[in-house]
Amino acid sequence: MSLGENRFLEEYEPGDYPSVALAVDLVVFAVVGSTLHVALVRRGEHPFEGDLALPGGFVGTEEDALGAAWRELEEETGLDLGAHRAHVEQLATFSSPKRDPRMRVVSVAHLALLATDGRTLPELNPGSDAASAHWYPVHAVLADEELAFDHRDILTTALERLAGRIEYTLTAAKLLPEEFALYQLRHVYEAVWNTAKLDAGNFTRKMTGALTDTGRKVTRSKGAPASVFTVKDEYLSPPMTRPTTGPER
Repeated sequence: MSLGENRFLEEYEPGDYPSVALAVDLVVFAVVGSTLHVALVRRGEHPFEGDLALPGGFVGTEEDALGAAWRELEEETGLDLGAHRAHVEQLATFSSPKRDPRMRVVSVAHLALLATDGRTLPELNPGSDAASAHWYPVHAVLADEELAFDHRDILTTALERLAGRIEYTLTAAKLLPEEFALYQLRHVYEAVWNTAKLDAGNFTRKMTGALTDTGRKVTRSKGAPASVFTVKDEYLSPPMTRPTTGPER
């Protein structure tokens, strides 16, 4: 560091500039059956005490945003993403001046896709300033529930990113174990798009080119055993078409 830079930093006054707090929020999606769920907490403190909210909090002075996101999620829900098959990515930055009534807070939101067997969800245990933590059906939340801060906007943004991305990629498979049956993958599409049953034959035709058949089969409670696949190609060509109403044509 040069002498001039040292002198500049010694005379620099951070208090001359408006302070902005940095926070993180997490949208954690998981699928059971044909229903997409999101992990939400019930706030135990003001502001928005008693309201549903995404897990999140302030970034510590020695943390980056991703590290803070993992920490806050575990503190508020007991969910350790490192113990699960999970995909985490930065979603967007939310910086409306009025998004937090306490002060100017900018939030770096993250999207997490948690793989499940399609039958059960990991148990959530509230901690930190959360009064409770549960899995909620995403589409029902957006239709009927009020969310704290601007968390409805964050949740909507996350859902739209996922819904759009699965049209042309195998991102939906990140919500499943590494090996899965086609009916499980189809259920993920139905869950994210909140649609009636997609046509199984048409879905299979569009998907199999991007998948590798393991040669193994899994027994089902109903019907014949189903073939087990892994992802071969991240991209779908041609892409899936998201239905507007009813099943895919």
